Amino acid sequence: MRIGVPREVKNNENRVGLGAAAVHELAVRGHEVLVETGAGLGSRVTDEEYVAAGARILPSADEVWEQAEMIVKVKEPLPEEYGRMRKGQILFTYLHLAADQQLTEALLETGTTAIAYETVQLPDRTLPLLAPMSAIAGRLAAQVGAYHLMAPLGGAGMLMGGVPGTSEANVLVLGGGMVGEQAALMAHGLHANVTVMDLNVARLGQIANMHHGGILTRYSTSLDLAEQVEKADVVVGSVLIPGKKAPKLVTDEMVARMKPGSVLVDVAIDQGGCFENSRPTTHDDPTFAVHEAVYYCVANMPGSVPVTATVALNNATLPYVLKLASAGWQEALRADGALALGLHTHEGALTHAGTAEAHGLDLTEVTAVLG
Repeated sequence: MRIGVPREVKNNENRVGLGAAAVHELAVRGHEVLVETGAGLGSRVTDEEYVAAGARILPSADEVWEQAEMIVKVKEPLPEEYGRMRKGQILFTYLHLAADQQLTEALLETGTTAIAYETVQLPDRTLPLLAPMSAIAGRLAAQVGAYHLMAPLGGAGMLMGGVPGTSEANVLVLGGGMVGEQAALMAHGLHANVTVMDLNVARLGQIANMHHGGILTRYSTSLDLAEQVEKADVVVGSVLIPGKKAPKLVTDEMVARMKPGSVLVDVAIDQGGCFENSRPTTHDDPTFAVHEAVYYCVANMPGSVPVTATVALNNATLPYVLKLASAGWQEALRADGALALGLHTHEGALTHAGTAEAHGLDLTEVTAVLG
């Protein structure tokens, strides 16, 4: 199969769909990998390293998209890329379609076979292609929360962990999944007072036991949530319902009662965000103020640490890329039920229930598409 790796065009997105090691694994199995010139530079992968790994370098994104049978990316296509998508081509990347009606309609119109990393789900309900980026985003959430507490950035002027004789910051983490656990772990390591809220009591128990009581846990009720938000110096939103829009947990009214200079980090922004006032921001302009609180809603947080993130992502995606390339997408999905859950569109049919529900569109069962 001919596999294309274009350069990412999202603001400050320096990850790349396949690094040199992943390209080599594909090349030795007889696949042809086409890489847009300069695609890997943000992740410190040169064109020369790609060529040594067995790739062919093409001078433009148009040529990569035109020649490739499968496109492997990191982030969802932006409007400037819609015209490159086509029927008969596989697109394998993060999509987050429940929060993006424009892209959903573009994929349906072009007939692209789109498979989303974030909804590939194993029988134990884990999300293997989302997990590595969730871990990175969670750890970054604590870091950016601590950073934006500084007064020059609009924060309360607190050091997250304080020093002896001063108060530590109160960090509230909403959601006990991979993002929430990693955010809590990092904030706890910075000596903050950390509380994790979730509706899953068993998961709260795991987090409490894992950290020997150093991280507090609370069952999430609307009353308790409002009280915890009001006391928090940093709130990390990490709620995820795979393939669906995130619920709006933190209201404008709650934020109005927060302390001046409080920071809200919405890691769920890819799925629409879990704070009422959230809107996507970029690494160039990452924050905005609501009342006297600072919102950080960057939609591609791991793109700021591309050397780590590209390797971690490729470690997870490569086995699936190999399946798709070797067997073809239909046979690969028939043989792997987890991968089949990633299919969202094919030749104008929408095959993911969460996306159909979010946009009020007709749903086609995956089994009907696979035959």
